[in-house]
Amino acid sequence: MMNRETSIRPRKRKYCEEFLKYGFTFIVDAGVEQPQCVICNTIMSAESMKPNKMKRHFDAKHPNFAGKDVQYFKNKADCVKENRLDSGGKYQQQNVAAIEASYLVALRIAKAKKPYTIAEELLLPATKDVVRVMLGAEYVNKLNTISLSNNTVSRRIDDMSADIMEQVIQEMKSAPLGIFSIQLDESTDVANCSQLLVYVRYIYEGDFKDEFLFCKPLETTTTARDVFDTVGSFLQNHGIPWENVCGVCTDGAPAMLGCRSGFQRLVINASPKAIGTHCMIHRQVLATKTLPQEFQDTMKSVVSVVNFVKASALNSRLFSKVCSELDASNNVLLFHTSVRWLSRGKVLKRVFDLRDELKTFFNQKSKPQFEALFGDKNQVHKIAYLVDIFAILNELNLSLQGPNATCLDLSEKIRAFKLKLQLWQKKLDENRIYMLPNLSAFFEENDIEQETMNRTILSVKEHFKILEEEISRYFPNLPDTPFALARSPFTIRVEDVPENAQEEFIELITSDAAKTDFSSLSVTKFWIKSLQSYPVLSEIALRLILPFPTTYLCETGFSSLLVIKSKYRSRLDAEDDLRCALAKTAPRISDLAKKKQAQPSH
Repeated sequence: MMNRETSIRPRKRKYCEEFLKYGFTFIVDAGVEQPQCVICNTIMSAESMKPNKMKRHFDAKHPNFAGKDVQYFKNKADCVKENRLDSGGKYQQQNVAAIEASYLVALRIAKAKKPYTIAEELLLPATKDVVRVMLGAEYVNKLNTISLSNNTVSRRIDDMSADIMEQVIQEMKSAPLGIFSIQLDESTDVANCSQLLVYVRYIYEGDFKDEFLFCKPLETTTTARDVFDTVGSFLQNHGIPWENVCGVCTDGAPAMLGCRSGFQRLVINASPKAIGTHCMIHRQVLATKTLPQEFQDTMKSVVSVVNFVKASALNSRLFSKVCSELDASNNVLLFHTSVRWLSRGKVLKRVFDLRDELKTFFNQKSKPQFEALFGDKNQVHKIAYLVDIFAILNELNLSLQGPNATCLDLSEKIRAFKLKLQLWQKKLDENRIYMLPNLSAFFEENDIEQETMNRTILSVKEHFKILEEEISRYFPNLPDTPFALARSPFTIRVEDVPENAQEEFIELITSDAAKTDFSSLSVTKFWIKSLQSYPVLSEIALRLILPFPTTYLCETGFSSLLVIKSKYRSRLDAEDDLRCALAKTAPRISDLAKKKQAQPSH
């Protein structure tokens, strides 16, 4: 007789509504129904799905509920299902919604550059107050499921930063041609830590995209090799070769521009096709620093006046009182800060507008050396000229600022300014000063000797000549070829185009569709669109216009860093906060929320 093994399968018992009278509902785990007490939430084994075992639990644990009817236990069962972690209740959806709300609040905190504690200390209580008043107290409890503690907000920002970085790296790797340019700068934060800030530009969805890349501390020295190693380590960790870098823009520090061992030289050694650029805003500031001696003396006197008033709290109050008595519309002077690009123009404008009030103030203070500056018309008209010229220079500086600029765009603005300087010098030969409105108005309103006017015009012309020479020195003309190809391809000769692209160039200039696209699209979008039809020619053009012309984004990034990493948060590693605050790429919050499990706030 053969022995036969028999497998005994456990019987799967089903839940019955009658079990409610014992205070039990059910929960599904791995497809098996298990009894769950609606009073103490205890989950029993599937084998306990029997009336006698449920009744034993009820009598032993909850004798005080013996008099309750079935409807009472049914209501309790509904509450249990609402708060259950299994897929049968609503908790899973509420869980994801609470986490998503937590991410959204954390993102707003990061973009507002606020400390993490503001969520639990201010935002959540304020939101509860609003909900209580507008919707009713019964809705307030739902907000308790949103976790907004200090640590939670920090983790949410870290998660979103990692997600943004993942998207940016993927976009860089999948960009047409695979090339990108970077701009970078180094500065010291409030904790005396040297921070290296890097932005990247690459082709994305038919246009250029400027994106925050990273902010890393330089632990010891800040040499070109340190910067190169930091950037190289980041690229290596993400599988990006140096050869993909087509441009690098930095300031004029020797560590960046050194011809033998500067950072740009190291980059070009690693990527021979890369183009190094000295920030055009920094160059413009350097080119416009020079002043003739007489105007330098006037500028120093103005700064001394401002410092005398602003350095003393008493003097500031007294000057404000003088301005109030004279009905001045603005009674606040501005400190001059040499590192701020627009500072001189704003300081001079405010002093010139308040010259009568300053004269009265210094008369009361018995300061004849300062009073003479505003009582002597020969001095005041110099201030008027300085106000005008620095207003012009500030306007130029502002036109060079902003995102999405290319070397072609800004070089055109610089060239236009040089031509204006040449034009103005010719007008000054005719004693016409319409380009200097404050000086012109001052001459008309005051009895100025002709000899003084002529001497001033000569000084102004000398200054214009100096500016033109300095602009030419700091901004040598871009070579006509191949930059002319990128700027206006339909106006150059075939011989001026690299030999390997001449055939494509002929096809381009004879294409009516290409001419239509060029007239209707920006230069960048035109060459990106032409990549498919004219790949060699388009790559030549894109490698010229993809590099950053300025470090403007880094400068604005450091301004944000000063807000985020303040003296009250001096130990913060601000990279993730900066990325969430500055990145154009949005984090995929819905996907992040689905991967998390909520922990309610207490």
